[in-house]
Amino acid sequence: MQETIVALATPVGIGAIGVIRLSGFDAIDIAQSVFSKKITNKLSHTLHFGRITSPPGPLSQGATGETRLRVLDEVVLSLFKGPNSYTGEDVVEISCHGSHFIQQKIIELLIRQGARTAKAGEFTLRAFMNGKLDLTQAEAVADLISSDSELSHRMAIDQMRGGFSSKIKELRQQLIDFASLIELELDFGEEDVEFADRSHLFNLVREISTYINTLKDSFALGNVLKNGIATVIAGKPNAGKSTVLNALLNEERAIVSSIAGTTRDTIEEAISINGVLYRFIDTAGIRQSGDEIEGMGIEKTFEKLNKADLVIYIFDAQTTTVKELKLEIENLKVTGKPVIPVANKTDLCDDKSLKETFKNFPNIIYISGKQGEILELLNLLQSKAAELNQSSQTLVNNSRHYEALHKSGIALNDVLEGLTTQRTSDLIALDIRKALFHLGEITGEITSDDLLANIFSRFCIGK
Repeated sequence: MQETIVALATPVGIGAIGVIRLSGFDAIDIAQSVFSKKITNKLSHTLHFGRITSPPGPLSQGATGETRLRVLDEVVLSLFKGPNSYTGEDVVEISCHGSHFIQQKIIELLIRQGARTAKAGEFTLRAFMNGKLDLTQAEAVADLISSDSELSHRMAIDQMRGGFSSKIKELRQQLIDFASLIELELDFGEEDVEFADRSHLFNLVREISTYINTLKDSFALGNVLKNGIATVIAGKPNAGKSTVLNALLNEERAIVSSIAGTTRDTIEEAISINGVLYRFIDTAGIRQSGDEIEGMGIEKTFEKLNKADLVIYIFDAQTTTVKELKLEIENLKVTGKPVIPVANKTDLCDDKSLKETFKNFPNIIYISGKQGEILELLNLLQSKAAELNQSSQTLVNNSRHYEALHKSGIALNDVLEGLTTQRTSDLIALDIRKALFHLGEITGEITSDDLLANIFSRFCIGK
């Protein structure tokens, strides 16, 4: 029998309400011991209004000798009886007032009555252990809590509803069925019989391999969309990088000065555009510098460029020559990152002659950061975001899943090779077992205590 656990399920701080969650065999009895209304015989998924009081006992005596109980708060208690609850156990949620003092006193009271403080992610771990969620769905809970854009939210919801794990389970079960037939052949090795149809097995393994490769290929994009598109704003000193960042954010986030080299360190801010998170990184101007501090900033610029998903290259439309621009963009493209060339300070130039000057650069965006005229740049970012948001492709955004998919893919390729070269059943069975093991790691059918501890330690307390 597992202990009953308790934790605050809402963020710490003053608010209208706070929710305290109990889960375990004694959750209802422990809640009943401090709640003024009868709940032990009530139906699941019901709400009850009452008071949280200290346990029965003569805490104080009135003038007439009557026993008084100390009332901590008036609350709404939500009752969920297992197995029809989040954790699969009896769960009680107490919605109290948002005072940190009240919340702590109620939790202390519940601990005195027999509960213990929950560990990070322990409620979701119990949901996994009780078969309410598979491991990918459990991990998606953490992703959902931390989602800060429409697309990251959508990916987390998709995973919570089964995502690709349901397909993995289906294909894995078919592979298990074939594996059992091959294992049966080994028991009749001396009789030279085949129970598993090799052609059907070949087609199944090829189907699984194709699906796994598709999922693997989606990881680069999925990981970027989960964490936000790292967008470096680069350029020479005084090109207007910080001004453009401020215009994108619509706030004075970066210091703007006519003095070259003002930005010495990177500045990072994130905004959601069409449901996609962009992480903008303003960097020090790229130039040769004898200033030690500025030099360190320029070094950081190149570090960020190497880690970027997208580069917005800002140049001064008034002073930059075609030759200089060509050389600068070629140098940036060595990093292998997509580069958006942006001509800034167009308010100081004649529009017609400017576009004639850079006519051999059809992809240039023309803006005036100082005037806040950045609509063309925003439109481009919005169109890129819209393309990503309209994709119905299933995306892998978890490095653990990617690693398991990679290892299972190797094992499945060995199975295909073994079937093609007519290897013996025992060798084919060994490769199938490897594939099944790694596929099972994804959904949690095969786990270790260390793996579970590592995954759920990243959750917040109360979830």
